[in-house]
Amino acid sequence: MVFVTHSYPRFSGDAAGSFLLALAQAVAKHDVHVDVLAPSAHGLAAHERLDGIPVHRFRYAPRAWETLAYTGTMAETVARSLTGKAALAGYLLSQGRALRSLVRRIDADLVHAHWWFPAGLVASSPRRRAGRPLVITMHGSDVRLASGRAWTHRRFQLVLGSAAALTVVSNWLARQATEMAAQFNPAVLPMPVDTALFTAAAPATRARDEILFVGRLNEQKGLRFLLGAFARMRQRLRLSVVGEGPDGTELRSLATTLGIAERITWHGQLPREALVPLYQRATVVAMPALDEGLGLVVVEAQLCGTPVVAFASGGTVDLITDGESGLLVPARDESALAAALDRVVADEPLATTLGNGGRVRALTTFSPESVGAKYAFLYRAVLGHAAA
Repeated sequence: MVFVTHSYPRFSGDAAGSFLLALAQAVAKHDVHVDVLAPSAHGLAAHERLDGIPVHRFRYAPRAWETLAYTGTMAETVARSLTGKAALAGYLLSQGRALRSLVRRIDADLVHAHWWFPAGLVASSPRRRAGRPLVITMHGSDVRLASGRAWTHRRFQLVLGSAAALTVVSNWLARQATEMAAQFNPAVLPMPVDTALFTAAAPATRARDEILFVGRLNEQKGLRFLLGAFARMRQRLRLSVVGEGPDGTELRSLATTLGIAERITWHGQLPREALVPLYQRATVVAMPALDEGLGLVVVEAQLCGTPVVAFASGGTVDLITDGESGLLVPARDESALAAALDRVVADEPLATTLGNGGRVRALTTFSPESVGAKYAFLYRAVLGHAAA
């Protein structure tokens, strides 16, 4: 089968689309062979085997324009420039041709598109997928896109109608999708997380004065709210920020204005392996995202036994039972976020309870063994129906 995507690891340990690599490896243990079709970027090979999974990358524009993928800024790039719009047109055409060629070359029996746009749109044409059945998974940003202009809403419904099976990664996303396309009933199947990589460390390694944030530096991930809460906290802690994004300069300026800049370490983007000791060391992980599709940062922190404080927004509520596997506070409420962070830092038994509860929940739901078996079953059901 073929995974079609705009985001996938560029190298071993890369965070971009890492859950798709984990899924490909997980279903391989159930005799499902996956080839990945992803876009090209500077320095990437056209064909390679990355951590055991074959990856095929297609060119879609002059090298200087091939900047749509892997950085999480596709929408912004396309919206702000003619170059971006031209690159997107080339992307859609080139991915369609590459998909048809790859399906025929390896004789794939199924296509799995990740995100309804752009991969689902490309694969919605039976000709482009050489007549093979289609599975589409929605991850969050694509559903938010569909709720915008009327033409995206209509296209969303048409693309979903082309699929033999639909999945989403959280119950919140399922509700969002069905509000826009009531005729569909997507299955809720989360992505796997590497339970061998993200593990709990000895309690003695954990700091008692450090908050960790991991995510894109943009409005949706909510670091602005965390900076406001950090300035309000009673306890004087340190904050580690992992990530890059379009709002980086503005957020650093805000930290200076709030008088907290000297207590913040900006790590930039880090590979997954480098995240593990940061999770294991942190007193608490803050997740102030808005309308997050699922929130795999929460799962990674939970697997490391680290308590999480998050906004009760989007798919994050699937991951946390308040007071048992983390703490939830009202979205955008900086005072409530500050109070919850102060509470976890001050109450070590509570922090331990939340960390242990989160780890048990994450292991049960997101292990590659569990998720891989569910997707392998889905693929075989789709193929059985297509053959009937």
